[in-house]
Amino acid sequence: MACQKERFTTNPSDRLGFSTDTLRFDTVFTSLGSATRILKVYNPNKRESIRISRIYLENGAQSRFRLNVDGLPGAVHNDVEIAPGDSLYIFAEVTINPDEPPSVSPFVITENLVFETNGNIQKVVLEAWGQNAVYLPSRFGKGGAVLYACNGGEWVWDDPRPYVIYGIVVIDSCTVRIPAGARVHVHGGLARTVQDSTVVRYNDGLIVFQGAGRLIVEGSAERPVIFEGDRLEREFANVSGQWTGLWLRAGTSGHRIEHAILRNSIIGVRVDSAADLTLRNAQIVNTSNSGLIGVHARIRAENCLFHSNGAFAIQLEYGGDYEFAYCTAANFGGRSEALRMGNALCYDPQCAQYDAFPLRARLLNCILLGSRPDQITLFNRTGQAADFDYRFEHCLVRVRDLLRPNAWPDFLNYCQPCLNLSNTDSVFLNIPERNFRLDTLFSKANGYARPIPGINTDLTGAPRDPDKPDAGCYERQ
Repeated sequence: MACQKERFTTNPSDRLGFSTDTLRFDTVFTSLGSATRILKVYNPNKRESIRISRIYLENGAQSRFRLNVDGLPGAVHNDVEIAPGDSLYIFAEVTINPDEPPSVSPFVITENLVFETNGNIQKVVLEAWGQNAVYLPSRFGKGGAVLYACNGGEWVWDDPRPYVIYGIVVIDSCTVRIPAGARVHVHGGLARTVQDSTVVRYNDGLIVFQGAGRLIVEGSAERPVIFEGDRLEREFANVSGQWTGLWLRAGTSGHRIEHAILRNSIIGVRVDSAADLTLRNAQIVNTSNSGLIGVHARIRAENCLFHSNGAFAIQLEYGGDYEFAYCTAANFGGRSEALRMGNALCYDPQCAQYDAFPLRARLLNCILLGSRPDQITLFNRTGQAADFDYRFEHCLVRVRDLLRPNAWPDFLNYCQPCLNLSNTDSVFLNIPERNFRLDTLFSKANGYARPIPGINTDLTGAPRDPDKPDAGCYERQ
């Protein structure tokens, strides 16, 4: 009669407690090695026991992690019981060979440890470091921002190991020089912070230059500098939005990016008010939002390729001064146009409240195409021609509704000479495969450009025809 049967709660509101929501293995492995971390799991119920129906690793047999639950090893554990107000220990271990290629052993390995209890599913993140790399700002940078300054000096990213940005890196009073062949990988995703008792969520994985900060990228045709996410498995090869992008803030100057590939981010490069950027032989591709954004900025671009951008390939807002030569903006399948240009910053949807700044834009020997019937959007809020000074020469464009009487009927007067193409005109080699080289025999861009002194090669370093070069970033060979 004195014996009392153990009682188990079946109430879905009774959930497990954990010593942490993310179990980090904070060792940077310099050789084949392993590390073990401890997770405590609590039963907050003071009167009834709780039965965990199942504990398992989300990746199953493919997981790099191993478990030991209260002394019992195994990848899956069923019907694990915790007494009222008690806890249990879970030991998690990971073994990594950092010399495997990143496609096999990524820079950051994450997986969920899953708990099923009373119909609830709860998860704890397991996070380990899989590669020899230079981690900036540190292995604990996720969701935080770190300011780097070198008192006007120079910081050369010439370590033979790849650089991995984990969090937000802000460069101030420092010139960052990145030589040919360097690889910069950025760990993105959602992060959170608390401001005035309010939880604010934002996109992580951002490289910012402000104040006297300056970016100099010195890639070559044979060894371009690569900016991309840190997940290099095959299934992530064409996944956009993996990290945020590059942000050149207001007033910064002297930025130069040559022979670089920037891919799979949210935006490519944003250049703010009074900042300036020179972009040569660069590719900004597969972004979930706009590729290149200029806001009241100064941008010079030549031999550049923009494609597979979720919003605009090139977006120029609030005026500024822009020159593009031999550039290709191909926005096939995107929800917006290849090019947008505007001279106002609106503060409401109707743009009743706005600030305006004059726009000057020159596009020479460029290709601006995509799957939509209009690939150019123009927005002159003031209505004054002096505030919207633009010229296209020897360009291939696609416009239809833009030419309507209530839009920009005189657009082609400022696009001379230009070819206004239809969807049936042949230009690129293979659009579905994202090959935007020129169709060998039939491309409308063949021989359409005019020579520009000082630009004698194309994006790949191949020579351009001295008399009748091709439009766009590629010269037909």
